[in-house]
Amino acid sequence: MGGRETMGDLPRRIADEATLEEVMSRPDPALLADLALVPGDLLVLGAAGKMGPTLCRLAKRADPARRVIAVARWSEAGLRDRMESWGIECLAADLMDDAALAALPDSENVVFMAAMKFGSTGNEALTWAMNVQLPARVAARWAASRIVFFSTGNVQPMWPVNGPAPDEDATPSPIGDYAASCLGRERAFQHAAATRGTRCFGIRLNYAIDLRYGVLHDIATKVASGTPVPLAMGHANVIWQGDANAWTLRALSRADATCPILNVTGPEMVSVRWLAEQLARRMDRTAEFTGTEAPTALLSNAARAFQAFGYPTVPLLTLVDWVADWVAGGGRALGKATKFEVRDGRF
Repeated sequence: MGGRETMGDLPRRIADEATLEEVMSRPDPALLADLALVPGDLLVLGAAGKMGPTLCRLAKRADPARRVIAVARWSEAGLRDRMESWGIECLAADLMDDAALAALPDSENVVFMAAMKFGSTGNEALTWAMNVQLPARVAARWAASRIVFFSTGNVQPMWPVNGPAPDEDATPSPIGDYAASCLGRERAFQHAAATRGTRCFGIRLNYAIDLRYGVLHDIATKVASGTPVPLAMGHANVIWQGDANAWTLRALSRADATCPILNVTGPEMVSVRWLAEQLARRMDRTAEFTGTEAPTALLSNAARAFQAFGYPTVPLLTLVDWVADWVAGGGRALGKATKFEVRDGRF
């Protein structure tokens, strides 16, 4: 397993996408140690989304000798070629097709990233099929594997901002079909773990930060254009996508038949108003606002994740610096708003 790379000092700024993806996929010693505990191939289902490409690259850089197999429909031009240039094996499949799912290779380790969020309103039946039926079929297909799957902080209840954020013991209270179906995804994997002993682990994420999208990018683009920042969802949690990806891969060594599910986010309950003002100062703009902060917000307490994985390696203010510089400099946007400000569950 030679040829591994370790994380150096963080850059003051990230000038281009090649640098961004390189920084986001740098493995650290903790990841190397945890991946060494889970030998075998790694199969990533739904690998062409916002997080999948850098997660696959991170896994390959951490262990170049490991077979990393990325599965997607590959609708984004050039993405498959780019990932193959990183040494990742890319397979095309429609995961909703039972025959295609059955034809995919066996793998000791699986990361399940496929989901439907945006467009779920008006397509509720497909949302439930993607977010509940497909996970159940994946859990059956790879019943003998370790499976880490993504969930979302949207399964949590709206929580008062004047107290501690909810941890994993809080009773789920999803709002809308998307959030409810994501709770269904958790239940599908929990059922597989309980009935077949499938080793599972859930990542209840909110919100990953990539300079091309994410809560900070959403706010920064509004500040840059002079668009008022909505304040009704007045607080949020965020985490560097590189950290979220590393913790997801490290979770493979912790997957078991109890199907643990952890909140994965940063430690701060961050004021949206404060974020907008910080970004505006760095971009030499003035932040404008609309609405007022509600007394509740969608929040998560990730203390158990910190106990398992340590604290995020990229501090919040570094993310603010990077995003402000990126947006002010005209860095590319993915055009995928998080809609973190949505309070009625309609995506």
